[in-house]
Amino acid sequence: MATEIKAPVFPESVADGTIATWHKQPGEAVSRDEVICDIETDKVVLEVVAPADGTLASIIKGEGDTVLSAEVIAQFEEGAVSGATQTQAVQSEEKVEQAAAQTEAGNAPIVERQQVQDQAPAVRKALTESGVAAADVAGTGRGGRITKEDVANHQAKPAAPAAQPLSVAVGERIEKRVPMTRLRKRVAERLLAATQETAMLTTFNEVNMKPIMEMRAQYKDAFEKRHGARLGFMSFFVKAATEALKRYPAVNASIDGEDIVYHGYYDIGVAVSSDRGLVVPVLRDTDRMNYAEVENGIRDYAYKARDGKLGIEDMTGGTFTITNGGTFGSLLSTPILNTPQTAILGMHKIQERPMAVNGQVEILPMMYLALSYDHRLIDGKEAVGFLVTIKELLEEPAKLILDL
Repeated sequence: MATEIKAPVFPESVADGTIATWHKQPGEAVSRDEVICDIETDKVVLEVVAPADGTLASIIKGEGDTVLSAEVIAQFEEGAVSGATQTQAVQSEEKVEQAAAQTEAGNAPIVERQQVQDQAPAVRKALTESGVAAADVAGTGRGGRITKEDVANHQAKPAAPAAQPLSVAVGERIEKRVPMTRLRKRVAERLLAATQETAMLTTFNEVNMKPIMEMRAQYKDAFEKRHGARLGFMSFFVKAATEALKRYPAVNASIDGEDIVYHGYYDIGVAVSSDRGLVVPVLRDTDRMNYAEVENGIRDYAYKARDGKLGIEDMTGGTFTITNGGTFGSLLSTPILNTPQTAILGMHKIQERPMAVNGQVEILPMMYLALSYDHRLIDGKEAVGFLVTIKELLEEPAKLILDL
């Protein structure tokens, strides 16, 4: 008896999704909890798994189709693989062999497109951007599937010398057009709305990172041994921002229509770059977290983002955001608000510069800080005071640790 396979129930903040990839085709046998389909929303990629051992009977929603929450996307036959299905599997294998033979005969583009479509979204993206043929990459994933690492390793191999140089017509220019992912489109919409619908202004300051760097160098080994987490700079910034938010509640507020919502909790989003675009998972109740919990939380989110495992609940909410362009070498930038939040802190590259200290010139590791804020709610005095508070807490970390 056929049973329905439905899309996951989306939260209220997600209207619909798009079928990104079918990992199984009608007639193929599947195992319980095996991933059969990926659904891409404007926030995350959701995996649909087989409810039991059986066979995928039919696909109702194809790749690229829009699906609603809990909408039926396929039919599933539960139970042992039938003889007919086994025959179909054999025929499928024969088709693959025929396709391989046709590839040698000159039909490589058709087979290549199918091979690319059979991969996960992140792998398809890597193959497309690198220009590497799927057939040329040795897959090390489950069932011989190609991973992003396989694509990167293939690119790192020295290319075999060409039999003869290729001639390119003078004036020929190559273009490639690919559709935006739902996440990229949603990020674009939110950033554009932030610049058009808020009175955004940015104030800057700089912080001497020497005290934090010395403390980190002294205690990082003991910290990692005790807590199993690497002591980075982000935990200091998260804790400093949390303390500054306590002193300046308007920076932790949001605007809802004509109302101001003052939040009595501190949920700080940390911008993370992923293959699919910028995502902002949220650390909850940072005022109750210690440094190890902050570091472990950020590390776990980074792994989830890398593997495409971030859930919608991981990125919902947030009262303030921190973004670190310094990891990519940025020396100074103006971050854009993550609405409906009213402020965002931008970290940057640590750069040694000559500074005047008590009438003497010293070479110090300095970092520019940028605070973009919504001037409709936050006045310049509050914004500058907030940023100066972070600066003072970082330059005297004892105050931060001792809650002074």
